[in-house]
Amino acid sequence: MLSIRMTRVGSKKKPFFRVVLSEARSGLQGDVVENLGTYNPRSKPAVVSLNKERIQHWLGRGARPSDSVRTLLSKHLTRDLSAVVETPAAQ
Repeated sequence: MLSIRMTRVGSKKKPFFRVVLSEARSGLQGDVVENLGTYNPRSKPAVVSLNKERIQHWLGRGARPSDSVRTLLSKHLTRDLSAVVETPAAQ
């Protein structure tokens, strides 16, 4: 299963994140299928750069966003995509 999550690439005490698509079982710094954007929380206001078309594509194919990415998407994407981001019911 594919997962959309953030990978930290910043230096010590200067966080910077990439939003990536990776296999859910791989490690946090493991193999990346595709880079989907960046997130810089240190700038005021925080800078979020996301490839919305590719995120929508992978969500349509069954990729699951992590909790932090789901929050990031709900705050910075349009409302029509937020319906796709909702988590499915627990099975």
